[in-house]
Amino acid sequence: MNVSEAIKSIQETIDQIVSVSKELSEELIRWKPAEDKWSIMEVLCHVEEATPYWLNEIQQVVKNPGIEWGRGLQHEGRLAAVAQADQRSVQDVLQGIEHSKAKVQETLGSIREDDLQIESPSRNPRFGTKPMQFVVDHLLAEHLATHLNQIKRNIQQYHERHQTR
Repeated sequence: MNVSEAIKSIQETIDQIVSVSKELSEELIRWKPAEDKWSIMEVLCHVEEATPYWLNEIQQVVKNPGIEWGRGLQHEGRLAAVAQADQRSVQDVLQGIEHSKAKVQETLGSIREDDLQIESPSRNPRFGTKPMQFVVDHLLAEHLATHLNQIKRNIQQYHERHQTR
């Protein structure tokens, strides 16, 4: 995927996440399908935090090729975003996600195709050394699509569980 295709894909997925989520009831958006699963609100808070995080990681590597990028599942910012979901308003989080579309355009629109070939080591040993194209494709575009599907799955599970009552 080239830069313009990536921008389009990421922004379209963000639009879908916002569109699907903005019509949901407060009860549904905060409902957890299981103790160890995220509510839609927790997913949204994660998306709001993760998108700018990965864009910043790309920017830093482009400016300083060879520096480490990435994070693990226990990253403080990642965990804090999810932990604070109950204190956040749905409208504020959805606005934050929508605003990230401009950051996607600004950040990815300012880099060259060659920049996506810059390789740097990940802090997460699972990834090793990867080009920034990997971050764009997997940790932005694919990651957002995965969370859109997670939101849709939560909606379906909520309706299935509440139909039987």
